[in-house]
Amino acid sequence: MNSPEKRSAPSFTNGVPLLLILKLLAQKEMYGYEIVKSIHQATGEALSFPEGSIYPVLHSMELDGLVKNAERTVQGRKRLYYSLSTRGRNKLESLTTEWRKVSSGVNLALGWGA
Repeated sequence: MNSPEKRSAPSFTNGVPLLLILKLLAQKEMYGYEIVKSIHQATGEALSFPEGSIYPVLHSMELDGLVKNAERTVQGRKRLYYSLSTRGRNKLESLTTEWRKVSSGVNLALGWGA
C-alpha cells in the first residue's frame, strides 16, 4: 500500500493555463507563441509554459466553444490567431470568481489574510 507521502496528487495549478489564456484573450487576439510569452510576462516571470503545452489547451478550448481562430499571414508566415467567444467570456467570469474564492481560502489557511 502506498504511503500518503508517495501518492501523486493532481497539481493545484491544473486550471491555471486555461484561466490565464482566457484572461489574455479577453484583452486581444493572439497566436500561440504570443500567448506563451504573454503568460510569462503577465505573471512577472513566475510562470512559464512550454509552447507545446499551450496548443492542446487551445484546441480543447476551441472544441468547448471558448475560443475561435482565424488564420492570418504576417510577414509571410501563416499564424492562427485565437480570440474569445461569448462562451469564453462567460467561462472567464466564472473561473475568476472561483479562483478568487480558492486563493482567498488558501491565503487564510496560510495565515496571510484574505
